[in-house]
Amino acid sequence: METRTQPWSPAPRAAQSPPSQGEQGKQGERKERGEPKEQGREEPEGRGPREHPRPARRGAALATLATAQFLVVLSTSIVNVALPSIGSGLRLSPAALSWVVSAYVLAFGALLLVGGRLGDVLGSRRVFTAGTGVFALASLAAGLVPSAPLLIAARAVQGMGAALLAPAALALLLGAFPPGPGRGRALGVWGAVSGAGGAVGVLLSGLLTELYGWPAVFLVQVPVAVLCLVAALLVVPAGEPAGGAVDVLGAVVSTVALTALVHALTAKNLLAGAAGLLLLAAFAARQARARTPLIPPRLLRTGKVAAANVAMTLLGAVYVGLFSFLPLYQQQVLHYSPLAAGLTQLPLALAVVTGSVLAPRLPARAGTPAALAVLTAGLAWLAAGPDHGPFAAGSFAAHLLGPSLLVGAGLGIAFVRLTALSTDGVPAADSGLVGGLINTTRQLGGALGLALMTAVAPAAADYTTAFLTAAVIAALTATTALFAFTGRKHR
Repeated sequence: METRTQPWSPAPRAAQSPPSQGEQGKQGERKERGEPKEQGREEPEGRGPREHPRPARRGAALATLATAQFLVVLSTSIVNVALPSIGSGLRLSPAALSWVVSAYVLAFGALLLVGGRLGDVLGSRRVFTAGTGVFALASLAAGLVPSAPLLIAARAVQGMGAALLAPAALALLLGAFPPGPGRGRALGVWGAVSGAGGAVGVLLSGLLTELYGWPAVFLVQVPVAVLCLVAALLVVPAGEPAGGAVDVLGAVVSTVALTALVHALTAKNLLAGAAGLLLLAAFAARQARARTPLIPPRLLRTGKVAAANVAMTLLGAVYVGLFSFLPLYQQQVLHYSPLAAGLTQLPLALAVVTGSVLAPRLPARAGTPAALAVLTAGLAWLAAGPDHGPFAAGSFAAHLLGPSLLVGAGLGIAFVRLTALSTDGVPAADSGLVGGLINTTRQLGGALGLALMTAVAPAAADYTTAFLTAAVIAALTATTALFAFTGRKHR
């Protein structure tokens, strides 16, 4: 930041006068703690705020951004228990019903990279508020529409809004909390709401569907989104846009490629899959030549960005697959009501929150593969449960509560650690892009995992195979993390 010296003003000389005794003492304390001198300090380059907000306002900003992220994750899982009611209410076939979930995931995953780049170019708070507004309007429309095509369209627009607000929210959080313990605790909160959103979504879905009907699962999101929008304007620092341009051609190619891949997985369309892979190759070639690429190749060589995103792809497959199959297992095999299925997800949600809070206190490198090993054990335990009929008396703790606690703790810790590793050492100007990338890999991993579990467990009641598939993916994630995050650093 330049200091402009106006002529005929004695202020510059006065600024160079010797510091008072109190100021000398403060500078000495800063020196002992290894902090830079206050005088002549330069602001970091990039899109972040000029000054980090005060602790009180920082906490309010964290609450706002974490709530918005909670909504994004919630919107993925809150329809799961309500799907049978939506299908009967709108007379949807099973194939058409799957698009109530797929439309949101497809739009969200395909546009996240564009959303992250727009946050860097235009300013993260501006993009965050725009995305939150779109999300609120689409949620309102989804709860009021009279037909299936309009519901699916509203879900797609809801995914577009989420693709704008999610990476911008993470960028704003990184801008509000400087590197250090404070940022670690903030990412712990972020991971807690991200991980708990899936379990709480199932709980709310069962409760609202049984009491008020399926439209309530969409309408309940509207006031929360509006509250986040207003709070962001009041307590979240605006920051400064980095400027530049968006790679429009790259954005179009990547969006079409990701859409084709997600469609190929959900509709089992090999032609769409081949087209998606070809377009991804074209996108990679474009990024190597573009002047303002969506994913700068240097970014994948920064810190652990590449490894963390590979691991997050696998973890997203476990997450989405689990929260899609578990409520169905509870209702179709264990014969739970929607409300009972939701209530029995509470231990899982609490375990996710607990794991997320503890994650910053665990060893930075060894903690990630250890948490994933716990997740693998919980999924394997879940697969050993009964495959027909309700539980015998007293077996709830053995067959559902125990594995839920392991799965929740592993998910909570792993989400926080992988998010932190994906942003470690990344320049402030690229924070929105990194936020979009880590959310993209998570969503696309979810689409892959759900399609894979559906393919290997085609029978409606073959939940044992589905849970075992999730356990295998979690074990592969743990192996990836073990080699990527625990090895020695090379100079």
